Amino acid sequence: MAVAIAGSQFWLWRAVDDEGEVLDLLVQRRRHKAAAVKLMRKLLKKQGFAPDVLVTDKLRSYGAAKSEMGLSAGHEQGLRKNNRAENSHQPVRRRERKMQRLKSPGSAQRFLSVHAAIHNTFNVQRHLTSRHTLRVLRGEAFEAWRTATAG
Repeated sequence: MAVAIAGSQFWLWRAVDDEGEVLDLLVQRRRHKAAAVKLMRKLLKKQGFAPDVLVTDKLRSYGAAKSEMGLSAGHEQGLRKNNRAENSHQPVRRRERKMQRLKSPGSAQRFLSVHAAIHNTFNVQRHLTSRHTLRVLRGEAFEAWRTATAG
């Protein structure tokens, strides 16, 4: 996703799992192999294991980065295969529409990382749960939030 920060165009790279939770993100000026490698290294370091399948858009940098790092995961790309990652961009697009711009790449990285963690805590797959289960899960999320912000 392209983001305007202080009048310049930056790229927002996201890694999303199969349930729609944001694993990691990175704000970069360029969209090339080195940026893709940086995201993949950061993600592998944080997760501790290599994925079985990479699902990306058709940018060739992903394949080049995958081969440079020697990952044996399958690589799927194409129309509508990366919808989970694209849908995770919606809060940032909402912020842009409201003219709440991001001021610098560093502040964007910090804000979006925190926002992703909070979104993962409160994001419940509503269409998969009953109302009672949703209330229980939301109560647990608020309790986790209270615990995290109290200390």
